[in-house]
Amino acid sequence: MTMATQQTAAQLRHDDGRYGDGRSGGGHVTFGRVLRSEIIKFRSLLSTLVLVLATVAVLVGFGALGAWGVGSALEATGPEAFMAEGGPDRIANTLAGSGVTFAQLIIGSLAVLVISSEFATGSARSTFAAVPKRYPVFLAKVLLVAVVSFVVSAGSMLLTAMVINPIVEHYGLEQDTGSGDFQRMLWIGSLYVTAVALSGFALGALLRNSAGAIVSLAGLFFVLPVACQLIPGEFVADLRRFLPSEAASQLITGSTGPETLELWQSWVVLGAWVVVPLALAGTVLQRRDV
Repeated sequence: MTMATQQTAAQLRHDDGRYGDGRSGGGHVTFGRVLRSEIIKFRSLLSTLVLVLATVAVLVGFGALGAWGVGSALEATGPEAFMAEGGPDRIANTLAGSGVTFAQLIIGSLAVLVISSEFATGSARSTFAAVPKRYPVFLAKVLLVAVVSFVVSAGSMLLTAMVINPIVEHYGLEQDTGSGDFQRMLWIGSLYVTAVALSGFALGALLRNSAGAIVSLAGLFFVLPVACQLIPGEFVADLRRFLPSEAASQLITGSTGPETLELWQSWVVLGAWVVVPLALAGTVLQRRDV
């Protein structure tokens, strides 16, 4: 048993069921105080602002490029080329989420750093010495990652919609932000990015290594879906249906078919990719030495 573990165990016995030792004002270390502390640490990370701004830039940039590309193709080929996708106007309603594939990796990397940076710097020892039961810290970080990921994603997509609106109008297209297509892209797309971020957080907690967790995240949510598209075979096609990106794509389009899951099954798949890694990470965090 390490010295940090011995100190944590002694602290926990002294607390007799409390989160910490009550040194803050002589009272209990409540979940609210733990959450406030995590917010302060999150804001103090240099990577926070950089990666949040990068997420916004990627979503807005890819949205603008997508709008320009669709408009140029419309001028070159006519609307008939877009009929298979529901027509050019329907495509215009989903352009705000064009950059989700890359934005998910950026916000996911930020989620990894929320937990892995503490182990890299050694600050996890002082964190868990103050809160020996650990799960309040874990839950506070999960809540923080979820809220930040969702707000940044949704806000960036709304900003993207505002930026690309003059572009699509220039090409005679209409972006209807009240349509079902846009609303599904906005809310389900933001939920998907949040799910990726929470999975990244879980990987960071499990591996305790920023580089390893980020590479694993990219492999699961970017490389694997691309590989499943390129590799032929019935097994690979079946595997692809259970990938989070495929589940989110089906939920966003709102369509089902003989070779796809039902919508409720897609929700289960997407939820499982969040709940299972987080449950495993929480269990490991409770039992493993800091």
